[in-house]
Amino acid sequence: MTVDITIPSPGESITEVTLGAWKKADGAWIEKDDLLAEIESDKATLELRAPASGSLKILQMAGEGVKVGAAVGAVDTNASKPAGSAASASIPAAIATTDSVRASGVAKKVAAEKGVDLAAVQGSGTAGRVMKNDVLAATASTTEAKPVAKSTIATMPATATPATRASSDARGARREKMPKIRVKIAERLLQSQQTTATLTTFNEIDMTEVMRLRTNNKEAFEKQHYVSLGFMSFFVKAAVSALQKYPRVNAYIIGDEFEYHDFCDVSVAVGTDRGLVVPVLRNAETMSFAQIENAIRDFALRARDGKLTVDEMTGGTFTVSNGGVYGSLLATPILNPPQSAILGMHGIKKRAVEDPNNPGQIALRPMMYIALSYDHRIIDGAESVGFLKHIKDCIEHPERLLLGV
Repeated sequence: MTVDITIPSPGESITEVTLGAWKKADGAWIEKDDLLAEIESDKATLELRAPASGSLKILQMAGEGVKVGAAVGAVDTNASKPAGSAASASIPAAIATTDSVRASGVAKKVAAEKGVDLAAVQGSGTAGRVMKNDVLAATASTTEAKPVAKSTIATMPATATPATRASSDARGARREKMPKIRVKIAERLLQSQQTTATLTTFNEIDMTEVMRLRTNNKEAFEKQHYVSLGFMSFFVKAAVSALQKYPRVNAYIIGDEFEYHDFCDVSVAVGTDRGLVVPVLRNAETMSFAQIENAIRDFALRARDGKLTVDEMTGGTFTVSNGGVYGSLLATPILNPPQSAILGMHGIKKRAVEDPNNPGQIALRPMMYIALSYDHRIIDGAESVGFLKHIKDCIEHPERLLLGV
């Protein structure tokens, strides 16, 4: 009997996906639930697993767009399992260690295409995770290490130097197909700019008090809740407080109506090597600091592994983005429609400012610029300024978050 390997639906609105590199070779023996490939939609990456045990027949090549429900392979369940063979025996040697190495989906795909052994690549990502650039760097170093043929050396001009040869080799160019998630990001960025009246307002926050509170309680917090106490939970709590005070910042424009929300579903921007994703903290107004930190950590880990679901990235009412983790000092975040506003956090830098405890005196304080991009069709300038001022007050006086004022 032959069992088709079909593309599952990643979500209601998705009709086409991109098939990633096959992790098993054509004709290989596979066991039920073996990981065969990854499929990438414009919102999420899903695993394609074997529906039965048998011999694999590949019908669709990697990198191609395929419709949801289409058959990309088949399993011959009548085939006999080779004696003493392992499920991975037919995998090309260059990628045999892929599943046992911490690597992003894109890195695995590039490694398979270029025949790079991931086990020999030094990862630059979190916890040594191998990223796409690590694989490309390994490929480049391998190419440079190849000996130059004697005939080539003999015909080189006498004036050629190693530096000259290196610069001529550095002018390569290549093209690769845009992942669906990048195509979707591009579409949404253009949609945001073309359909909203976007403005950005700024403020700055003295981080002294929240840093002191975090330092004094970080160890006890981690021991109690098994997660680190970061700045994101403070800003999410402050944003929720501000959203409840300024409800139009938490609203949508639907046609010629404002849609208000009595809940705060806060999207948290997470950067991955595939692009930016924004998983949602549902009912963030009901969450504790520990719940927020645990949820964000879980989102970050699963986002980098491409494990977030479409539902987890759909339906936020407001977004918080922290460009400071990449070293950004100031930026204007772009709206995530149909949301009406987005808060941008940035790097903390010590600057000379007036000492709040000694008016007229200058002190060196840890300062952060914050930005609120908003749709001026629904949010007025005074509201945007008041919103940021409320967040500033909450962070500079964190006891307000505990008192709900």
